[in-house]
Amino acid sequence: MFTYQTTDRKEARRFRIAQFNGRSATARCADGAITGRVRSIVESGSGDRPAWIITIIPDEPKATAPATRPAPRVYLATEDYL
Repeated sequence: MFTYQTTDRKEARRFRIAQFNGRSATARCADGAITGRVRSIVESGSGDRPAWIITIIPDEPKATAPATRPAPRVYLATEDYL
């Protein structure tokens, strides 16, 4: 689990909407970006400005599928096709 804190109302709203709709959300920070499902959003009103603590469960990376494209055709008598 990844815990993220923000003071931006728009960002908190975006995470709430993602949680409500069951979509993945991306949290960007100095270390990089974490993409996953939003588990909880808790408002922390202990300071001057309201802050939200967001808990994200990261998605597992998708396995890359092998190439399904056919191999290119090789013509032995190329002068016939020119």
